[in-house]
Amino acid sequence: MTNSIADLAKAEAFFVIGSNTTEQHPVIGAAVKRAVRAGAGLIVADPRRIELARMASVHLRQRPGSDIALINALCNVIIAEDLYDTAFVAERTEGFEQLKAAVEKYTPAFAAEITGVPAEEIRKAARRYAAARPAAILYSMGITQHASGNAAVMAIANLAMLCGNLGVEGGGVNPLRGQNNVQGSCDMGALPDVLPGYQKVADPAARAKVEKAWGASISDRPGLTVVEMMNAAHAGDLKAMYILGENPLVTDPDLRHVQEALEKLDFLAVQDIFFTETAALADVVLPGAAFAEKDGTFTNTERRVQLVRKAIDPPGKARPDWQIIAAIARRLSADKALWDYPSPAAILAEAAAITPQYAGISHSRLERGGLQWPCPSPDHPGTRILHVGKFSRGLGKFSAGAYIPPAEEPDAEYPLILTTGRRLQHYHSGSMTHRVAGLNRLLAEERMEINPDDADALGLADGDTALIASRRGRVQARVQRTDRIKPGVVFMTFHFPETAVNLLTVSALDPVAKIPEFKVAAVKVTRLAP
Repeated sequence: MTNSIADLAKAEAFFVIGSNTTEQHPVIGAAVKRAVRAGAGLIVADPRRIELARMASVHLRQRPGSDIALINALCNVIIAEDLYDTAFVAERTEGFEQLKAAVEKYTPAFAAEITGVPAEEIRKAARRYAAARPAAILYSMGITQHASGNAAVMAIANLAMLCGNLGVEGGGVNPLRGQNNVQGSCDMGALPDVLPGYQKVADPAARAKVEKAWGASISDRPGLTVVEMMNAAHAGDLKAMYILGENPLVTDPDLRHVQEALEKLDFLAVQDIFFTETAALADVVLPGAAFAEKDGTFTNTERRVQLVRKAIDPPGKARPDWQIIAAIARRLSADKALWDYPSPAAILAEAAAITPQYAGISHSRLERGGLQWPCPSPDHPGTRILHVGKFSRGLGKFSAGAYIPPAEEPDAEYPLILTTGRRLQHYHSGSMTHRVAGLNRLLAEERMEINPDDADALGLADGDTALIASRRGRVQARVQRTDRIKPGVVFMTFHFPETAVNLLTVSALDPVAKIPEFKVAAVKVTRLAP
């Protein structure tokens, strides 16, 4: 997030797109609801009538995969009607004329044809967002999990800069992270093309600094993303895999391909706190410790680094992840002393030495409370809001992006769009939440949401069992008729392995971010006899 969670109370309006915030991020969702009840405006863009849509003054029900066209149309209206922040654009940005030319054709009428959102609703949303200063944008994986996800994020940045909503309290572009330490993992270099602190592996100076600290040479070539790893394993080019805290046999796209890839490996190790579907294929299973069974730090969605303190001992042979990794590395390393970390505090100290954003963060400082990066020195208070006064590159650059259709669109054989998401009661593959009896009572199974018009055409009653098929696989699920979902679209989550929706999804990748297109797949639905 460019801003802080506390900043949400200072927003005059919110634009929430690709985020079912109250179910996926309920703490932040509650903060948004409080702000709206106190008078803040709310614009929601989502194909489903999510909880926040009931509070919104405008609900844009866009066709899945059409986000860029929708955002470009908002920019078109704001520019055409002179609603943008002329001083901010002139003083703090570049590329405005290119953006203006690029969005010129995305009139509300033109965008309505692509998105299915009425032109007047687009105008209303654009005017309301532009009139509120400051206004905050919140988005999540409904934006990023597309073959055009990177371009969609750039379009969101365009909209925020156009109205001067960056570097100010109550504004910002705020991606909501899906798990408690996704941000921290990325900060520490758990991405294929960067070192800790998002320093590019192609940068010789960055490599030299990290090589000195780690006592090892580092390739200047980016590694593979998850889907690329599975493709390489399937092709026989990748022989071994070490999976830590992931369950790709439920959560990755095109699961049949994933299973075949994992089965072709010469060696698979899985490290997790529970025995998952993926662990069942492993040659070695390593039992890790849960969050309350170890010391360390988490970095949350607002870039806040916080201490995690051990409350109980891990059960059985389970050990903290860092100890398992270090034990394996000592057996492989010529310089075993490099892996003799005495504590998580020592690991953070090493991370701070090579990660500019963490340079001023230590366990001793965190004992007094969390710190938001960048925190470049031990006396720095942390950074509550990014981009105040200037951007890291100097001027903010508008990115003139065009609408990119989904990799797979419905046709006569597969006439419906499947889009996926999450529900409040369960999380991810269910490896943790399915072990909680109360949550299972609240939500015992996955149901396919379908609009009553589509259900009538297919002869589907509420509670019927349907077969949902794509070009990659098929699953069975009971039916939930609801006008929460728009006609032509069906919705499911991947929380239940017995209705493994990712058997259906597309593994097409964004060319830049390499994120798969979970949110759009062409499917057909048929009723199964009782």
